[in-house]
Amino acid sequence: MNNLLNLKALPPFSKIEPKHMVEAVQAIIDDSRVAINDLVASNDKETISWSSFVLPMEAISDRLDRAWAPISHMNAVVNSGEIRDAYNACLPLLSEYGTEMGQHQGLYQAIKNLYDKADQLDLNAIQRKILNDDLRDFKLSGVSLSEDKQKKYGKIQLRMSELTSKFEQNILDSTMAWHKDLDSADDLSGLPDSAIAAARQTAKSNDVKGYRITLEYPSYLPIMMHADNRELRKEVYTAFCTRASDQGPHDKQYDNSDLMPEIIKLRAELADLLNFESYGDLSLATKMANDKKEVFNFLQNLANKSKPQAEKEMQELQIYAHQKHGLENLEAWDLAYYSEKLKKEKYNISQEELRPWFPEDNVINGMFEITSTLFDISFKERKDVDLWHQDARFFDIFDSKGKHISSFYLDLYARKNKRGGAWMADCIGRRLDSGNVQNPVAFLTCNFNGPVGDKPALFTHDEVTTLFHEFGHGLHHMLTKIDYASVAGINGVAWDAVELPSQFLENFCWVEEGLEKIAKHFKTGESLPKEMLDKLLAAKNFQSAMQMLRQIEFALFDFRIHSEYDSKNPNQIQEILDQVRNEVSVVAAPDFNRFQHGFSHIFAGGYAAGYYSYKWAEVLSADAFSRFEEEGVFNPKVGKDFLSEILEKGGSEEAGDLFKAFRGREPSVEPLLRHSGIQ
Repeated sequence: MNNLLNLKALPPFSKIEPKHMVEAVQAIIDDSRVAINDLVASNDKETISWSSFVLPMEAISDRLDRAWAPISHMNAVVNSGEIRDAYNACLPLLSEYGTEMGQHQGLYQAIKNLYDKADQLDLNAIQRKILNDDLRDFKLSGVSLSEDKQKKYGKIQLRMSELTSKFEQNILDSTMAWHKDLDSADDLSGLPDSAIAAARQTAKSNDVKGYRITLEYPSYLPIMMHADNRELRKEVYTAFCTRASDQGPHDKQYDNSDLMPEIIKLRAELADLLNFESYGDLSLATKMANDKKEVFNFLQNLANKSKPQAEKEMQELQIYAHQKHGLENLEAWDLAYYSEKLKKEKYNISQEELRPWFPEDNVINGMFEITSTLFDISFKERKDVDLWHQDARFFDIFDSKGKHISSFYLDLYARKNKRGGAWMADCIGRRLDSGNVQNPVAFLTCNFNGPVGDKPALFTHDEVTTLFHEFGHGLHHMLTKIDYASVAGINGVAWDAVELPSQFLENFCWVEEGLEKIAKHFKTGESLPKEMLDKLLAAKNFQSAMQMLRQIEFALFDFRIHSEYDSKNPNQIQEILDQVRNEVSVVAAPDFNRFQHGFSHIFAGGYAAGYYSYKWAEVLSADAFSRFEEEGVFNPKVGKDFLSEILEKGGSEEAGDLFKAFRGREPSVEPLLRHSGIQ
C-alpha cells in the first residue's frame, strides 16, 4: 500500500518506502491535473466564486504538498541511494507539472475572472491579495508567452531543478567522502574535551580506532577554533573550503564547477524570456526592495559603515597573533584559532566553557518559556509519533485556552547522510478544510553534537542562537491565523522579510532576561554566574564588523552574478567573487578557496539574487526588537502586538505594512548598527 497517496494525518515515516515515492507523486499529479481541469470547466465567468474555485484549488494543491514534504525531508535528513534516486525521479515530474499549471490558460483566466469580480463578490483584502499574487505569479511563470517560449520556459525549469539538486548532492557527497583518522588524542591538542570525545565516538561508530575528524560542522569548527596543530588546521580548512570543487583532496566526480555557470546562464535566459533585464530584476518582482539600485545602495551603505571598524578588528588580530604567538603571516586557517584566543584574552570567555550551561533539555524548555511568555502559548512533547530517526522529537503547541493549534518535529544532531546546516520546512500548512482548520506542522532541523557518553547534548551559545533562529521561522509558520494556505505562515511573505521572525527571536539569547531562562548548568542546575553573563554580553560584538562584511560579501557576490551575467565570460563567477572580496573584505581568501562551490543557499536553495535578504530583514528584526528594549523585553502588550501584527498575519498583507503597524513607523537601520556595536 502506498502510504503517501492519501495523507490525512502526520506522515507515517517508518512506512514510507522509496519504491512508493515516484508512484505516489505521479498518481497525485495525474489526479490533480484532472481535478483542476474539471474545476476550470465548472466555473465560468458568471458562476465563479471564492468558495467554488479557490477553496477546492487549495485542497488540490495541499494533497501534493503533503505527499512531497516527507519525501523532500527524508532526502535531507536520512539520505540514501534509494531515497535519492526516488527524489531525483520526482523532480522532473514536479517541475513539468508546476510549469504546466503556471501556464494553464484556463486556470489563469479563472483567477482573472475572480479578480475582476472582487467588488461584486465583496472579497476582503486578504482574498484580493491572494488573487493579486496569483496573477503576478502567472506572469512570472510565462502564462503570456508564445507557445514556443512557453516550451523553452518549461525546459529551463526542468533543467534547473536537475542542476540545483545535483549541486546539493555533490556538497553532501563531497562532505561525507572526506575524513581524517588520528591515532592519538595528542594530535588533537588544544581541542576541548567535548570535541575530542565526539571525535572518538565518531571513530567508534565507524568501527575504527582512535579519533575521526569529518567535514560536518560540529567536527570541523572545533578544529578551526582550537587545534594547536597548524598543519592540521590547514588540511581541514582546505578540505572544507574546496568541497564539491576542482581543488583540494576531493573526488572530482562531485565537482560543481560546470553546474554553477549553467545555473546562472539558465536563470538569465529565464529573465530574458519574461522581459526582465536580469535575473536580479526578476527576483525583486516578489520582494520588498523596489529595484537593483536600492539593493546595491543598501549593501554598500552597510559596507561603508562597517569596513573601517572591520579593518581595525583585523589589524588587532594580526598584531595579537604576531606579538603574542610569533606568527608572521595570518592565513585563512589561522583566523578562527587566533580570534578565539584573542576573545578569550580580552573577555575571558569562550564558546566551549559555556557549553555546560546550555544542556539540550534546558535550552528547549527555556525557549518554550520565553515564547510562552511572549505569545501566551504552551508546549507538550508527544511520544507516540512515527519518526524517521531515533534522534527526532515531536511537540504540540496550544493556545492560551489550551486548544491545540500546531505541531513541530525537532531533529537537532549532526549525523551521517544528513544535509548540513539548519533550516525550517513545512510539513503541513494551515488552511480551512471543509469548515475545519488544518493545523500547521513544521520540520525544525539543526546539526549539533549529540550526547556523548553519559553527558546530555551540550550546546555552544552560537548553537543556541541558531536553534532560536529556526524556531522563529517555525513560529511564523505555526502561529499563523490565516485560513488560506497561499498566504498562511511564511507563504506569500516577501522573501527579504521572511527572516524577520527568525532573527528577531535570536535577540532573546543576548539579553539577561532571556539567558536567565535558557542557561542552567547541566550538573548543578545553577544559573549562568553573573560574571560569565557579563563576559558573554561584553563579547557579543567581538569582530562584529568583520562578520557584517562577510555577509555583505556573500550578498553582493550573489546579487552581482545574477545581475551582470555575461555569456562570453566563462570565468565570471570567480572574477566577480574576487572583485567583491577586493572591495569589501578585510580577510584574504587563498587562491584555492572555492566557497562558491558550496554556496547552496543561492545555487540550490531559495536565495538566488536574494541573499541580501538576511541583512535586509535584520534591519527589520533589530528595529522590531528595539521596541521590546524600549517598553520591556517581556512586555505582554508588545509580545501580543508582534504576534498579532507579524506572526499571525503571515503573508496576508504586504510585509512593509505589517512592520509599520507593529513599529508605528518606517524601519530604521540604526538599531542594527547599535546591536552590532558599529558606530
